Amino acid sequence: MCARTSLRWITYSGHDESHVLVHTIRSKMVRSKARMVSLARTLLTPAFCAAMAGAAAPKASSDGTIAEVFARRETETLSRSHGDDADDIAIWIDHQDPSRSLIVGTNKKLGLTLFDLEGHIRAFVEAGKINNVDLRNDIIVDGERRTVVAASDGNDKAAMISLYLLDTSTPNLIPIGRVPGGDERAYGFCLYQHEGKLWAFNVFRNGAIEQVSLDLATKEIRAKAVRTLKLKSNAEGCVADDRTKSIYVAERDTAIWRWGADPDASSTPTLIASADKSRLVPDIEGLAIAAYGNDGGYLVASSQGSDSYVLYRLDDNSFAGRFRIADGGLDGTSHTDGIELVIGDFGPNFPGGLFVAQDNDNRPNPQNFKLLAWTDIANALHISPNANARGDPAEPGAH
Repeated sequence: MCARTSLRWITYSGHDESHVLVHTIRSKMVRSKARMVSLARTLLTPAFCAAMAGAAAPKASSDGTIAEVFARRETETLSRSHGDDADDIAIWIDHQDPSRSLIVGTNKKLGLTLFDLEGHIRAFVEAGKINNVDLRNDIIVDGERRTVVAASDGNDKAAMISLYLLDTSTPNLIPIGRVPGGDERAYGFCLYQHEGKLWAFNVFRNGAIEQVSLDLATKEIRAKAVRTLKLKSNAEGCVADDRTKSIYVAERDTAIWRWGADPDASSTPTLIASADKSRLVPDIEGLAIAAYGNDGGYLVASSQGSDSYVLYRLDDNSFAGRFRIADGGLDGTSHTDGIELVIGDFGPNFPGGLFVAQDNDNRPNPQNFKLLAWTDIANALHISPNANARGDPAEPGAH
């Protein structure tokens, strides 16, 4: 889909199956059909879209409180996708050849999709109701070090965890099993890896969080519930910081919380940020980590109620800025569920790292995911795009 810079296109189908384009400007309607058609022919040409995609640059918004950043790529729409299907993302970086890096996206009614960095679908795995997904590298699986993809599986009444090997050469996802993950269907999900061990966190709508140890070293996968955490209300977004042995969970209407991720850590959470309905506007959805050095960087949260993303410094939990993905050469995002961020070398199209966000409104096409360069986000927020030891803000204007 091309830009929605000042336009929103909605397709209606009447009884005679004819389609009418309704052109709305956010502040007022343009009623002339002739003017609609003229604007469409002028703006929505392939040349225009291509030019816009290459020319868009991050900028501060006019009110000075939120930055605007533009997607550099978008994925193809999900296979057989209809309605609210796209949700969460995991990213695999190929350190030897960044152009071969892959994105795993959930279609929460059908399964998992593999995308390349151009947004093309490389593989699709039929798996039913898969909601959230995560991955870890260097996991011992049946005696070999592999990249493991795991996801919250909602095909049964009780929570299950679906496990896959990521075949990066084909590429493809190879199912290796399903294991129990709790007493009811889970929504949020993330992995935590430390000293060769792997745990999954299943997050439930009632605020419960089940920590499950996963042992894939032999052909028989072993899973064991080791700890239950509890929030007071509906929760979903989840991310673990392996460096600091921490897990962050978003209580959708209330706040973001942190626990120690080891099974013997305290069950009392630390408040990171409250939903103040100004900077952080419910629902609070996806969470991601911009990892700088050994323990620095930023926590990024999807502020669904304001169609934006909020950053907090990991060292002191202070507010670091917020941005939205605006209409440019590609359309922006709205009402985002899942997000993911990996700092590193993804090639010239994504300097500094790769940020991926679900786009809930990609009309007239089904939902998809938008791909952004971390440097674009950091520059727009006047923070250092370089993964230094602490992730301290750069001097204003220094990029």
